[in-house]
Amino acid sequence: MEPNRASTPAAFDPSHDFLRTQSRTLSSLLSPKTVALIGATDRPGSVGHSILSNLAKGAFQGGIYPVNPKHGELLGLKAFPSIADLPLCPDLAVIATPAPTVPGLIGDCLAKGIPNAIVISAGFKELGPEGARLEEQISEKIKGKGLRILGPNCLGLMNPLIGLNATFASQSALPGSVAFLSQSGALGTAILEWSLETKVGFSAFISTGSMLDVSWGDLIDTLGSDPHTRSILIYMESIGDAPGFLSAAREVAFTKPIIVLKAGHTAAAAKAAVSHTGALAVSDDVLKAAFRRCGVLWVDQIEDLFYMAEVLAKQPRPKGPRLTILTNAGGPGVLATDTLVSGEGQMAELSAKTMEGLNAFLPAHWSHGNPVDVLGDAGPERFAKAVDLVFQDEASDGLLAILTPQAMTLPAQTVERLKSYGKTNPKPLLTCLMGGRDMRALRDTLQQAGIPSFAYPDTAARIFNHMWRYSSNLKSLYESPSPTGEVAAQDRNQAGEILAKASAEGRALLTEMESKQVLSLYGIPTVPTELAPTEKEAQAIAGKIGFPVVVKLHSLTLTHKSDVGGVQLNLKNGEEVARAFRTIEASVLAKAGPGHFQGVTVQPMVQGRGLELILGSSPDPQFGPVILFGMGGTLVEVLKDSALGLPPLTSTLALRLMEQTKVYQAFKGARGMPPVDLEKLAGLLVQFSRLVAEQPIIREIDINPLTAYGSQLTALDARVVLNPPPPSAWAKLAIRPYPYQYSKKLLMKNGSPVLLRPIRPEDESLMIQFHESLSETSVYMRYFQALKLDQRVAHNRLIRLCFIDYRREMALVVESKNAQGLVQILGVGRLSRSFRENEMEFSLLVGDPWQKQGLGFQILSQLVAVGRAEGVRRIVGFILPENAAMKSICGKLGFQLRYSNELKSMEAVLTLEGPPPTEKDPG
Repeated sequence: MEPNRASTPAAFDPSHDFLRTQSRTLSSLLSPKTVALIGATDRPGSVGHSILSNLAKGAFQGGIYPVNPKHGELLGLKAFPSIADLPLCPDLAVIATPAPTVPGLIGDCLAKGIPNAIVISAGFKELGPEGARLEEQISEKIKGKGLRILGPNCLGLMNPLIGLNATFASQSALPGSVAFLSQSGALGTAILEWSLETKVGFSAFISTGSMLDVSWGDLIDTLGSDPHTRSILIYMESIGDAPGFLSAAREVAFTKPIIVLKAGHTAAAAKAAVSHTGALAVSDDVLKAAFRRCGVLWVDQIEDLFYMAEVLAKQPRPKGPRLTILTNAGGPGVLATDTLVSGEGQMAELSAKTMEGLNAFLPAHWSHGNPVDVLGDAGPERFAKAVDLVFQDEASDGLLAILTPQAMTLPAQTVERLKSYGKTNPKPLLTCLMGGRDMRALRDTLQQAGIPSFAYPDTAARIFNHMWRYSSNLKSLYESPSPTGEVAAQDRNQAGEILAKASAEGRALLTEMESKQVLSLYGIPTVPTELAPTEKEAQAIAGKIGFPVVVKLHSLTLTHKSDVGGVQLNLKNGEEVARAFRTIEASVLAKAGPGHFQGVTVQPMVQGRGLELILGSSPDPQFGPVILFGMGGTLVEVLKDSALGLPPLTSTLALRLMEQTKVYQAFKGARGMPPVDLEKLAGLLVQFSRLVAEQPIIREIDINPLTAYGSQLTALDARVVLNPPPPSAWAKLAIRPYPYQYSKKLLMKNGSPVLLRPIRPEDESLMIQFHESLSETSVYMRYFQALKLDQRVAHNRLIRLCFIDYRREMALVVESKNAQGLVQILGVGRLSRSFRENEMEFSLLVGDPWQKQGLGFQILSQLVAVGRAEGVRRIVGFILPENAAMKSICGKLGFQLRYSNELKSMEAVLTLEGPPPTEKDPG
């Protein structure tokens, strides 16, 4: 039973954790049919005149309405004294007046019903408190009113595909398939000049300004659904709405490259960027971690934005970082190698078969390795034959062919031989043709054939590094995670009680005992630890545990025990334990003063086996809690071998996080140690990320050291710092965690217990089994057409249905255990995007063996409850007229049914405003 067609997830308000539908896309902002210019003037050199001139002289076929009370006509166009006097409601208002006038003009736009505005004017938060107050006034006016604002302090926007130039730039962009977004108007004009010279065209050219309203996420969402846009390039100075960016970018990155040049790497540059945009700065390391999480590519040079857009459009993505370099000159090959390896790419190892093939026809003095130097006297036939052979080597993920113009080279003929690789290839081919005017023309020939060609070998190698990193980022979005152990509800609650009790006592710091209790409740192994308030109790506990032992400070106020002499190791008898107790007490008194010593903890001495790691979390002002993993121990701040990730993690994301560290190489086994159990360690990272995500009262937490020896993982020490009240001031997660609140236990009509819960990324294998239970009739009812099993269970499809963004959509599954005790999915329901305001579209499917057991009613009831809790105003679904069971369920839940001639189906609509109706017995 299934009412719904496939649909695309919506965007939700990232300022809170509730799912909310996007009121509408920004299509009318980017492609307006009518434009009003407030501040239009006939004064040459002014912003208002430049914008009006660009609108009037371009190819824009829509209506243009200048607004200026002093003129009846401007540049041959009828002018109007005010917004209220406009003869119609334009799709877009462009405001180019002094900043103090803008709040009032926004009010006039609202009164007229204008849906979009671009505020060109500067003088807002980038100038300080007075400008920030103006922005606050504008924000207050538009809240909940539906008017979207691009800017302020921006250049404007161009849509070359419709001839629209609503900017004060001196020239218009060429039409094309690249969307370019820039936080700097001046940089945008420079890019525009470059694009005109190099003939790069755009589907959109947008200056975002300080992003008072329209954010990166809004624009990415809109451009993601634009059929004319093939890639999105961004010059970014600040992230703005971080959760919104992550949510939109992850959704769009599946189908379109998003490439970002981030300014502000140095402290001075970051300070300049903040003063320019008036926004918060964000750590580069955190931002790179966020980009990896959502499939976005980070580049460091302006030219790389466009190189990557072109390369990704013309060549397949490499499967890994291994590059083969083929050259007719040694020096360029060495330069390319240096750039590749320093950028963490790898030189491919030539297979024995490839080596044998090359030896068969290359001169004896060829390089006999990678780079493959075919020597300077190589003509077109030798060069092309070597390319053919090397390109087939399965141990390589890509090929860079470097050609220098030597006497015997005949570059034009060699290029003709290479052009055939512009067709479908299994791996990317990049070329470098070094030289001036003649070689430039040949580079253009290769570009036109679909083969990227560069003037310098280091540039080409750098671009390959960007390519495999982009592939790696996307791979993490597609990988199926392994199931990890669940945290029982009672354990989550007990951990929360420990944290809440400490906070209620006015403490910002958990004791080591409390910290380890919390970790244990989340399945993280810790060293057995007992509290000893007195010297005699310490001796007694040590005797019970068995020597040697460790004695540590127990304090309600001090964070770092070693700083105050609060750790005594390898104590072999009771007298040493007593002496350690007294030593710690005296040291704390001397170094910290009275009131900081509340006894000691006693724990067994763990012999120094295994690797010492660190696992921690601290808040970023815009991305919220960030997880750190790497080499731990006492030298953690010296070695600085760590990587960052955003919670919550899956097992695959945990593995990717570990792979970014140098210590990861030691996990394979080093100096006689057994290999670390990566699956178990990944599971521990997942549990730690759940702790961070599910207990927002935690501000900082670190486990140092976390020892790893084979499959033995142990948290030797832990530190937990709590957020002070109120909760509204706590850092919010950038990625919404698993919504446990929507899980509930149910009974089928036959009395069998089942669990209704939100879907997880780990459910892919269960979903395959579920689809195997479906009859052709059920499939037809769900998809309105026949759909083969291999299509329904394709990995790229299922992982997107299981690994969802809970801010954008919600999917619920019903699970139970079969006769063998294995979990199985019985049914699934989903709330997805509708293209109407505050509306979600539902879908529902129950496996054939479990139909007529009331599951369809239960799933849809819970979807309605989710929609109501998340602020959705309307839920709709589409049902085939012959689907009597689904129509019955909708009727019992209060949906209104009507036949749609356009869709040839029944439309079911439920309005959620007001109190929930009384549900009828499903019978």
